[in-house]
Amino acid sequence: MDILLIGHGRMGQLIEQTALSAGDRIAGAVDINNLCDLSTLPAADVAMDFSSPAVLPAAADYVRRTGTPYLSGTTGLAEADQQILTDLGQFAPVLYSANYSVGIAVFARVLRQISDVLKPDFDIEMTETHHNQKVDAPSGTAKLLLQAIDPAGELTPVYGREGLCGKRGEREIGIHALRGGTVAGEHTVSFFGVDEILEIRHRATSRQIFVNGALHMARKLSKMPKGRYDLQELLFGGGVL
Repeated sequence: MDILLIGHGRMGQLIEQTALSAGDRIAGAVDINNLCDLSTLPAADVAMDFSSPAVLPAAADYVRRTGTPYLSGTTGLAEADQQILTDLGQFAPVLYSANYSVGIAVFARVLRQISDVLKPDFDIEMTETHHNQKVDAPSGTAKLLLQAIDPAGELTPVYGREGLCGKRGEREIGIHALRGGTVAGEHTVSFFGVDEILEIRHRATSRQIFVNGALHMARKLSKMPKGRYDLQELLFGGGVL
């Protein structure tokens, strides 16, 4: 598989090493310093983008021009950016996920199945922990899990608490970000009921799990017809959004 890397930081470099070890070819590597190369590079089997939201316009132009399948794991995208990804589905198969771990995919699926049962009687809190170099908070994965818990947006997110902020509201969901050391990623969702607590936790011990999952999904995506795809649907059945 010929892979175009958009973003060549720690994640991009690890994708490159893993892909080459598996016999894939790197058709090109683009970052903020040579972004203009996207205007002339030919089509690849798949473009894998782990860069920054500022790169999306140039990446989108490349996809429109070449029809290259586009997998993005860039976090911090705004609602307008998500619409750009959806529109790109007219030109190529497109997949976005804030987290390509299979474990997180299962985590989100479980939350979708149980949250409506627990929400009426349980308080829900989420904690996410990452390394001290992470620039966004809460994490994209935390937002992904929040969407799984509350797809209709009926709960009010509360990002940390301080001072005399009053007792906890019935329709709140607390989201707390911890930053320190070299933690690859840890997410815990806690359901607090009367005299019982249910917690679900996922801990990543290295970025390699995200790389393996992203490459697995890139192979699937490269064989799909045009359209915007959801990671859950590609993993567990279904298809285009």
